[in-house]
Amino acid sequence: MQLPAWRAKLLSAIDSLLFRNIFGTNEIRSIFDDKAYIRRCIDVEAALARAQSEIGAIPAHVGSRITEACETIDPDYQRLSNETEIVGYPILPLVRQLSHACGEEFGKWVHWGATTQDIQDTATMLQMRDGLAVVEQMLKEVAQSLARLAMVHRDTPMAGRTHLQHALPVTFGYKCAVYLSGFQRHLERLQQLKPRCLLVQFGGAAGTLASLGAGEEGLRVREALARQLDLYNPVITWHTARDGVAEIINFLALVGGTLGKLATDFVVMSSNEFGEISEPFVPHRGASSTMPQKRNPISSEVILAASKILRANASLCLDAMITDFERASGPWHLEWMAVPESFVVVVGALCQAKFAVSGLVVNVDQMQRNLQSTRGLIVAEAVMMELALHVGRQKAHDIVYEACKQTIDAGDQATLFDQLASEDIVSMAINPTRLMELCEPSNYLGAAGCMVDAVVKRE
Repeated sequence: MQLPAWRAKLLSAIDSLLFRNIFGTNEIRSIFDDKAYIRRCIDVEAALARAQSEIGAIPAHVGSRITEACETIDPDYQRLSNETEIVGYPILPLVRQLSHACGEEFGKWVHWGATTQDIQDTATMLQMRDGLAVVEQMLKEVAQSLARLAMVHRDTPMAGRTHLQHALPVTFGYKCAVYLSGFQRHLERLQQLKPRCLLVQFGGAAGTLASLGAGEEGLRVREALARQLDLYNPVITWHTARDGVAEIINFLALVGGTLGKLATDFVVMSSNEFGEISEPFVPHRGASSTMPQKRNPISSEVILAASKILRANASLCLDAMITDFERASGPWHLEWMAVPESFVVVVGALCQAKFAVSGLVVNVDQMQRNLQSTRGLIVAEAVMMELALHVGRQKAHDIVYEACKQTIDAGDQATLFDQLASEDIVSMAINPTRLMELCEPSNYLGAAGCMVDAVVKRE
């Protein structure tokens, strides 16, 4: 099927024939595509007419007639595109088409007392509300998969790493619970931001609602409009106070940050040298055109790219907050690009995360081999803390430090236990059985399991 001229050339990866289902989903694109946006603008115009009829700002029967026309209109998108290019905004061209569809008697009441930004901002809020519902559902699905992994591997020991070096033992379930806790906080943030950010916009030319007269009539219209659209009613016009939009997009960037952390760990842990996990196997996924052995961590790579895009767009929306006087002369336009892209990209990243986490291959044996690969060095702290009870912390640190150095210098056959057992000061303080227990990494997991339980319990 041939696309209309205005949709024939798609230059963004989120709309690309090749990449769109890597960086997004059909569901989220359908919320933010051009036709959906225009339909939301029409919905706002219809709701405004109903609200004004309800409180008597326009004749009582007009709202329903305008709504009927809005529900049946098939906009001329090519004409709308051409006229938007001239005007700079789509609302005036759209109102012309709506007024014509309503006829002379009712068309004169379309867009009564409103301004372009009222309609566009409110339409965007409707899109973001629907987009956040998709994000919320996907956050829950990824969280559920992480909770399952956390419980299955609650007691699966592995090397914990700091600065990419062995630090102390952890469990893979503990790592998953750390990821999970971030998703849980995002779900909390999402509930908190909805009443603060998902606000109806209706203020007229300069925000004062002067077009509807003095007093509270305009405020009653705004309240009724919020009710019609199931949005929150602000206490004051916010068209030059863009923190709500910025908060939503920065929230998406926070989600991207958590996803990026997860993806970074997955990429490294799936490398041949680590070999601790791998993304679900699908024939030819992550394949190379020249190296038949390759199984690249594609989902993690896409997530990392998405997380960078989300952070960049969050910065754009912070810039868009710097508006001048009672109508911004340009910053608002940044949101037109950043908002749709952020929603599509974050949902795409969540979709990739759901795929990777729900089918993650966990190589428990390799985790154990890696844990033992430093021959007990990873639990040097355990020995130090026990020895400190007898000789003091600093002296214990120096003794164990020297034993670690000797273990490293001695090569692959030496173990920390062997070096420590040969030290008289150690053997006098700690009997061999206890020393062997201290040098076993799986015995030094602290409260990891308890924390896994606490996080999963919140699900």
